[in-house]
Amino acid sequence: MLCVDYEQLGVRVRQQRELNNLTQGELARKVGVTGSFIGHIERGEKKASLETLVALCNALEITPSVLLRDSLSDEAMHSQLRFDAANQDLMKGIMHVLREHNKRTEYR
Repeated sequence: MLCVDYEQLGVRVRQQRELNNLTQGELARKVGVTGSFIGHIERGEKKASLETLVALCNALEITPSVLLRDSLSDEAMHSQLRFDAANQDLMKGIMHVLREHNKRTEYR
């Protein structure tokens, strides 16, 4: 049985927060918790509830797998990578269709 690696989850929260140029207080306001609680999560001292984890992901505009990758099995990570690759291919197709549509409408 795998357990959540709360220290690594905290490291990833901090990394993502900093990538988004947010202070702990700013992230806390978006999530609906206190700045000190964000600090505790980042240091692995307190556990985030499922609701808080979802709120963190929404505020940071990431999927839960970004925060939980150190706790996920290899199979789960491979599944996520396949899903991400499929989504990337889908987005490329959508962008191609949109570009072609824009080209056609420009010349009218």
